[in-house]
Amino acid sequence: MHDIKIPSDIQARYLPRRKGVSLIIGAFAVVGFLAFAFLLTVDPDRAWQAYVSNWLFFVSIAQGAIIFGVATTITKAKWNWSIRRVTLAFGAFLPVAFILIIPMLLGLRENYFPWIEQMAYDPIVQLKAAYLNIPFLVARNVVGLLILFGLSLMFMYWAVRPDLGPERSEDEEGDAPRARWRDRIAGDWMGQEAEEARSWARMKVLAPALALVFAVVMSIVAIDWAMSLESHWFSMLFPAWYFMGGFWGGILLTALAVVLLKRMAPDFDEAMGPQQLHDLGKLAFGFSIFWAYMVFSQYIVIWYGKLPWEQVWVIDRSGPEWGPLSLMMIVLCFVVPFVALIGRNPKMIPGWLGAIAFLALIGLWLERFILVAPTLHEAGTPTITFWEPLIGIGFLALFIGTTRWFLSTFPVIQIWQPPQEPESVEAELPPEEARVGA
Repeated sequence: MHDIKIPSDIQARYLPRRKGVSLIIGAFAVVGFLAFAFLLTVDPDRAWQAYVSNWLFFVSIAQGAIIFGVATTITKAKWNWSIRRVTLAFGAFLPVAFILIIPMLLGLRENYFPWIEQMAYDPIVQLKAAYLNIPFLVARNVVGLLILFGLSLMFMYWAVRPDLGPERSEDEEGDAPRARWRDRIAGDWMGQEAEEARSWARMKVLAPALALVFAVVMSIVAIDWAMSLESHWFSMLFPAWYFMGGFWGGILLTALAVVLLKRMAPDFDEAMGPQQLHDLGKLAFGFSIFWAYMVFSQYIVIWYGKLPWEQVWVIDRSGPEWGPLSLMMIVLCFVVPFVALIGRNPKMIPGWLGAIAFLALIGLWLERFILVAPTLHEAGTPTITFWEPLIGIGFLALFIGTTRWFLSTFPVIQIWQPPQEPESVEAELPPEEARVGA
């Protein structure tokens, strides 16, 4: 950490607000909504499959980005000093994600969950009645997501608050929305030094708890909205596959956003330099291998067991209809990032890293769709049409809109930086030896 240079005076820089961009985002949101509404009248089953799979994708990568920030807090990372705020910005989508799950909880019954009908005659499904029932499903999703999203927003609050003190009020002069948020968040101000110390202490306590809650709640989401659709099939690895894919998606999303920000302003380009690109590239590369390990681990146990109720899940996704899409998913999520990011230099080329992150995110979107659709798919109908991406554009518009609002309201680069605390080994050394080791 000794070679990471953090400027002592970081200026507040915001993402510029452009009316034209806002209009485009709004138009995309309307297109996505109209596509869903029209498909709902023509083919409601396909409409809901597209809606749920898009929700599963965007909520997992938004929450995964927050957990990426949590992980760097737990490890006391310094390399990401200029991209901390970028990582947290995607959490602005979480309140919208909670609103978007309400139609899923209210509008989906027998047409989405096969186990509702099977509960009347299937003895295996009946053994799962304590868990597979609508009241409990609604309760655990609502309560779980409220806790997870609430803790995430609290973490974001303490990360943002020290940058909004009265000492920096001149940064919001002439900008009423920023001033309102500063007044709302930075109430009962205790002074810059005290606020930074308190925020860092709260974030260190929240971070481990949030990581654990993330694993539990995202496991519930994966089981309820994907695994339970194949009512006889279950896997202990499936929930981890889902939430770790979301964590990897958060890393890819951060890398793509950093590349785009570097092209917007020289200040961003200078602060988000080779160190940040290299480390993001290493993480994107490493977790693509971990993703492949999770997929192979899921497959090899089923192949080795040769149990019919386990094989059906793989057969549905590897036959003539879904096999090409599953192969494309593996290529985009593993082959492309693994081959393209080997070595040091590719990780440090902004355009290259951004392109690979974008392709991997497309593969991850396809993976979320494949988790849901093959089980509910009617034989003889198209596996995927233009409707699924079109509905995804609506979700993407909301996702970009909320992220853009966050980065235009709060400084893109975090102004305050956590203190450099000694590691446990360094703390036990005499001061002169600790300085030498540093």
